[in-house]
Amino acid sequence: MTTRIVLVRHAQSVPPRFGVLDDDDRPLTAAGLEAAEGLVSRLVAYAPVAVLSSPQLRAVQTVRPAAEALGLAVTTWPELREWESGLLPSADWEMSYARSWARPGLVHGVGESLDAVTVRAGKALARMAVEYPDATVVVGSHGTFLSRALIAVGLEADWESCRAMPMPMPAVYEVLR
Repeated sequence: MTTRIVLVRHAQSVPPRFGVLDDDDRPLTAAGLEAAEGLVSRLVAYAPVAVLSSPQLRAVQTVRPAAEALGLAVTTWPELREWESGLLPSADWEMSYARSWARPGLVHGVGESLDAVTVRAGKALARMAVEYPDATVVVGSHGTFLSRALIAVGLEADWESCRAMPMPMPAVYEVLR
């Protein structure tokens, strides 16, 4: 049995505030909400049996329109959340992220390493395969999480590919488990 997992990176969100821990309730921008609506027909075409999401608002808002069109609820799983980097949003965030990608075992303060995100993503994908065998699920999540999920299934991803995810967002990837 094979589970098809359609990974969706959230649409454009309100930027985080520099120097302040990221906010789980950070929403999509007006353009992001419009992009989420524009994604409906593409996601509905997969005929998913479930729509899962990170509990972070921007991810939920991205997949909610498709879930509503399908008559499904959005089920949030905490393990689908974005990388808890331990880094405060700042103007030099790309340099900090590049350093972390170069050393994926690196932990910043009370954050988690990228290696830990890869393990978390792999376990989440395995759980989906058990709970939704021989079916399709749509998953709303985040750029770093999606990149590490690709690594967890044996595909290549690095800092450059993470940065190069299609713009404007959202981005959609499909994996089989």
